Amino acid sequence: MFKGVQDCSNIRWIVYFNPSITIRIDLLKRITIISTIFTAVSMTTLVVGASGATGRLLVEQMLERGQHVRIIVRSTDNLPSEVISHKNLSIICASILDLSESEMAEHVGECDAIVSCLGHNLSFKGIFGKPRRLVTDATRRLCNAVKENSPNKTVKFVLMNSTGNSNRDLKERISFAQKCVIGLLRLLVPPHADNENAADYLRTKIGQSDGVIEWVAVRPASLTNEPEITPITVHPSPTRSAIFNDGKTSRINVGYFMAELVTDESLWDMWKGQMPVIYNV
Repeated sequence: MFKGVQDCSNIRWIVYFNPSITIRIDLLKRITIISTIFTAVSMTTLVVGASGATGRLLVEQMLERGQHVRIIVRSTDNLPSEVISHKNLSIICASILDLSESEMAEHVGECDAIVSCLGHNLSFKGIFGKPRRLVTDATRRLCNAVKENSPNKTVKFVLMNSTGNSNRDLKERISFAQKCVIGLLRLLVPPHADNENAADYLRTKIGQSDGVIEWVAVRPASLTNEPEITPITVHPSPTRSAIFNDGKTSRINVGYFMAELVTDESLWDMWKGQMPVIYNV
């Protein structure tokens, strides 16, 4: 499958290849121009984990595309002032797991998509303290809230995951040594098991033909901080060891790819029900 969008003023292309995709964008300011071509109408997207290092980049890119964004955050301290004051942003200050079922249903109401960038803080308390099932429980409750509303349209669910988690719908080959390390992580590091369980919930409980929810679990490699979007490759499965040679994926590239999934129907159709892996080129 091929798709190209050309900016004739200074030749630039976005190119999607399936099953391996190369996406090339040089300047952040070009996203709005390109997305205008892709997206005919504005959508409403709920983002959880929006104050995190990747989540806030996703929110910025969604707003750049002219989308309406709702966020559930405990605090807005980590968000830029221009994001907080944006006319298309609605802020709900709450802890996601403290919301009642009715509150959750209200917040997901009329949303076209939900994106979870939730994760555990890299501290002793964040890794070993409660809530140990933050990502899984939030995923389950958000999906239940969507179904409670009985929407008349399919709702997209994008989960930020990890290359350390295998897609068990596919026969992904990993070495014996990596299996041993992953087994230890699953037993000793609660966030790893949480990431696995969240993706497994989408795979097994929502599945491929839910009728209400469609999903994609995005698996970046080791996350880095970069100021600009750079070329990436996207694959159905890891092309390198997630433990011994993981590669790099910048957070801004993760945010860009997730925003494209939400707003570009052809890209969504390509990856729905799958767990794409993204690497920096």
